[in-house]
This record gives sequence, structure tokens and C-alpha cells, in this order.
Amino acid sequence: MPTSIFRRPSLLFSPYSLFYAANLAGPRSYHCVSRRRPHRHYIKQLFFRNSSAASSSPVSMCSAVNTTLKLSKKARRETPEIILRHQLDMCSKHGDVSEALRLYDAARADSIPLSLHHYNILLYLCSHSSATADDADRALDIFRQMSVDDVTPNEATYTNLVRLAAVRGDPDLAFQFIKNMSASGIAPRLRSYTPALFGFCEKGRVERAHELDAHMVGAGVDPEEPELAALFRLNSELGRGDDVYRLLHRMRAELRKVSETTAELIEGWFRSEAAAGFGIMEWDAEKVREGIAKGGGGWHGQGWLGKGEWSVGRSEMDKEGVCRRCGDRMVCIDIDPVETEMFASSLAKLVGKKEAKADFAGFQAWLDRYGPFDAVIDGANVGLNSQHNFSFFQLNSIVKELQQMSPSKKLPLVVLHCSRVRAGPADKPNNKRLLASWNKAGALYATPPGSNDDWYWLYAAAASLVVNDEMRTFVCITRK
Repeated sequence: MPTSIFRRPSLLFSPYSLFYAANLAGPRSYHCVSRRRPHRHYIKQLFFRNSSAASSSPVSMCSAVNTTLKLSKKARRETPEIILRHQLDMCSKHGDVSEALRLYDAARADSIPLSLHHYNILLYLCSHSSATADDADRALDIFRQMSVDDVTPNEATYTNLVRLAAVRGDPDLAFQFIKNMSASGIAPRLRSYTPALFGFCEKGRVERAHELDAHMVGAGVDPEEPELAALFRLNSELGRGDDVYRLLHRMRAELRKVSETTAELIEGWFRSEAAAGFGIMEWDAEKVREGIAKGGGGWHGQGWLGKGEWSVGRSEMDKEGVCRRCGDRMVCIDIDPVETEMFASSLAKLVGKKEAKADFAGFQAWLDRYGPFDAVIDGANVGLNSQHNFSFFQLNSIVKELQQMSPSKKLPLVVLHCSRVRAGPADKPNNKRLLASWNKAGALYATPPGSNDDWYWLYAAAASLVVNDEMRTFVCITRK
């Protein structure tokens, strides 16, 4: 271990050189031996050569260093800004708006600088459900002071402002804050739109509600059931049949299922006089057929066909997909072809980045030749299910069952890594014949070495997507 001899401690011990110098009475000759210790600051021990320095032991000096560090940390924790932050955090925890405003006034009086976190907590508390309109007015003054202090707002700031405007019963101001957020380069979230949308719906301002909805869609924010239900309620109450039609099909496309409350809203519309009076008596049957083929399921996009009262009631499907109330067979609702194509395209781009060794372009060409398939099987997952050794017998059983379920009786696509078709159980005569038959039928794809076969079956499923009906209770609505 190297040893150095110096005369001035202040030249040795950075960043604590001044501290050591202050604790050494006059220049003393000593050895400095530096060794990393478990202490997180790596305190350097001192060993003095003369007996007069013996009183300044390494233990006492390290203790003094630790004491100074603790005092420094405590001082940092007790700055006015940190204390104010802790106090506001406690107000946020307990929902104490009055105390938070009192702390804010005291901080302003004492010239304590406020950070973005301070301001956001104050705005959040003033937009709380228990806050009053006066609290909301105070919060707007606080936001103006925030601008004076040159504190840049973030997404949470604007969302709190939208809620504040909603507390004041001013959805127009809330919408303006959303526009300001977008103009500032901050992407709004669904939580940013919801208070303003509900405000317009509660006031019956349908045009402004649709304007905000269009802004939301343009920003790439997808509404969920509460937002769509609020728009549906407003339009159905106003008898706006065209918008009701449009919203129903948005629900069909964007919601997997609806709550009991939303189902009652839908039933209420079809029992209304407005619903009975809406519809056209003459339509182009060919456009309806084309719409059904392109849109999937029972959606044709041509509006309400026919007029008259609707028959509304709860029902179930039997195993064949037939409604037990009206006797009509339910139609499978397909996923939007455009969305499916976008998903498959995005997946292909992702695979291109993740799978450097995979000939994915070749797989796509192969799929174009032999596809689409009614079903796609992750062969490794099925063959190894509930066992350690790969079973072609188990895999073949699933293949046969899916083939029988297929309307076209076509074999499903089996995706296996090339190692599964070249060695091990694949060398057995029966398995060789099985693999050869699948390969001849264009129902087997062996992924190349170094690839992840999950990418292949996932892409094949997206490209050959089939959505099956599920047995569930539903609302049966037909013209009387």
C-alpha cells in the first residue's frame, strides 16, 4: 500500500480537507494511508508518527466526520421548501384544502419559493370533490402566480385546471385548458377530457360535447364506456337518432361489453317514441350487403332501416348461436379489417427489429401462399402441455379437433421451431409421417434457427383472425 508524507492536511482530504485542517492544531508530519472502508463516504484514516498527535485518533476523527454529515443532512431536511412540501403532502393525504391554502399564504408572506410539486398539490386539492367554488377561484389565482414565478406547468397541472373549471361549472374553460395543453406540446390524457365532457353533457350542450369528443379522437385518446355512455344518454334524451346510431356502433367496436347501467340506457332508447320514428323506408340493398361484408357482423353503416316500434327484452343464445327469444341466428362480429391489418403490419415491423436472424419476409410470402387459416397452433406450447417430453400425439389430437370445428374442415396452421421437426421425437416413424402430411398440406411452418416461434404464430393469427361468438346474456332488439 503506498504511503505519502505531507505537511498540510488541507492538501490531502477532498472533499473534507477543510474539516481535517480545522481539527489539526498546526502543521504536523504524518503518514496518510488511504483504504476503502465499508462506510459509504470512504473515510480516510490518519496515522500520526509523533506522540503529540496521538490524541487525534482515527476513531474520534471518523466520529466527528459522521456527526458533521448527519448535521448537514438534517439541515437539508429542514429547509423551508422541504418542510412546506411535507406539510402539503400531508394535506393531500387528508384532503385538507383549508390548511393547504393557509400554508400557501404563509409561504408567500415569508417569500418561500414554490416548486412545480408545491403548485400541483395546491391545484389538486382545490379541484377535489370536497372543494368549493371559492377554493376553485383561489386555485386560479395560484395558477396565475405560478406563471409569474415562471414555473412551467405539466400534464398534471393542466388536468387539475380542467377539474377546477368543472368544479366551477365552466366546461368551456375546461375545454380551453385542454387546448392550451395541446398547444404547449403536452399530450392530453383521457382524464384530461372527462371532466369537460361530463360538464357539457350535464348542461345539455350537445354540440360542444361532440366538438370536445372530436378533439379527443384527433388527439389519439380513446373514450371508454363512461364517456360514450354520457354522450349516448345526452343524444338519446334529445332524440338525435343519427348520433345515437353512430354511438351505438362506436360502442360495438370499442367496448367488449357494457355495464348494466349502459344496457338500461340502450334499452330505454329503443323503447322511446323517438326510436320508433327514426329510419328510412327505402334503401339500397346492395349497399347494405356491401356494408355488412366490409364492416363485419350486423353492422352495415347505412343508418336505421325501417320505422316502427322495437321489441326489447333480455335473452340468451343457444349453442348454435340462435337467440332464444326471437329465433334469429346471431352474426359473428368481425374485428375491423383495417385495425387487423395495422396490427399485423406493426407486428411485422417489431419482429424485424427483434428477430435479426429470422427470415420473416419469407414466412409472410409462405403465409400469402397457404393462408389464411381458421386456427393457428403454437406447437411447442401444445406438445409440452402438462408434461416434460414433447408429444406429437397430443399435438395431433388438438389439430384433428380444430379441423373438425373449422367450417371449411381445413387443417390449422402448426408453428414449430425447426429443432422440433429435425430431431428427438420427430425422428420416430409415425411422427415423421405426421410431419410430412402436415407439410404437404401446407399446414406446418418450421421457424428458422435463432428465431422466436411466438412471433410467427402471433402474426399468423393476426393475419388469419377469426373471432368466435361467446355464450352470454344479451339484449334482443328487433322491429315489431
